[in-house]
Amino acid sequence: MSLKDVAARAGVSFQTASKVLNGHSRVASPSTRERIQRAAAELGYVPNAMARGLVRQASVTIGVLADDFSDQAVSQFVLAAQRAAASHGHGALISSVHADIDAELAVRKLLEYRVDGILVAAPSLEDEPQLGDALRGPLPVVSINRIHGGGVPLIGSDHALTGTLAAQHLLDLGHRRIGTVIGPRGRQVVRRRTRGFRDTLRAAGRPLPERRIAEADWTYDGGWAATHRLLDTDPAITAVFVQNDVMAMGALKALHERGLRLPADCSVVGCDDLSFAAYLVPPLTTVRIPFEETGERAATLLLDRIGGKQIPTRNLLPVELVVRESTTSP
Repeated sequence: MSLKDVAARAGVSFQTASKVLNGHSRVASPSTRERIQRAAAELGYVPNAMARGLVRQASVTIGVLADDFSDQAVSQFVLAAQRAAASHGHGALISSVHADIDAELAVRKLLEYRVDGILVAAPSLEDEPQLGDALRGPLPVVSINRIHGGGVPLIGSDHALTGTLAAQHLLDLGHRRIGTVIGPRGRQVVRRRTRGFRDTLRAAGRPLPERRIAEADWTYDGGWAATHRLLDTDPAITAVFVQNDVMAMGALKALHERGLRLPADCSVVGCDDLSFAAYLVPPLTTVRIPFEETGERAATLLLDRIGGKQIPTRNLLPVELVVRESTTSP
């Protein structure tokens, strides 16, 4: 049903129906407003947001480009950004992009819908030149991950600090033989978390040898397999920093399979503080990454850019250590 149908049913002009349904109550008497709203309800009329945006010379939609909705971190960011956009009267058009989808085409599709701006949550594509080229244009963009070639404001967390907090916690507990399960080495977040972890251990006189580093792929199975490799190489390890909570779940299973008591024989620190972390056995000590706050802040910054405001090119939100029962003194 169109706005013209509503106007005809209510017996008013198209212009009057349009203004009333767009919130301009003073253009009609209370009885006329009620008649128009009743007609809209009876006909099941839904406003055309894109057309309304064109009339106002502005879209009411932001685009969200995300690469893995099965990742709890990415999904938390997207949902929080969507809520923040809605609180400002904007909708969010969400588009998936990954290695099998042309990144430039995905951006072009969002542009065809006349979005005001784009939020990017595609960490697996941080080294993709096509994505960087497609995003560097007149349209405002904010990203939670590095964009190849730069030129896009970033918002995220101090990932080197996550490694520092984990290492310092384990050192303070008295651990000296400490290992780590990392994500894919090519990822920037992995390099930064590892650097913070390694530098803190080195400063305490406990360098991190390569045999105490095991690479995985962010998954449960990856964390499980990497932990077995780590302890096969160095069985004397008494504590492990795992670079995300999903892999940490796999690490706990691997330690249990080896007959180790948790945390008496081996402590585990995760990273992210996902919703399940507090319910593992034992409950997981982890470094909290503020995913929801990041999504909200990213949407706010994007709306500021859309409004013509200058925003910082780099925005880091604080991380914090959440101590639970998976860590103790050796």
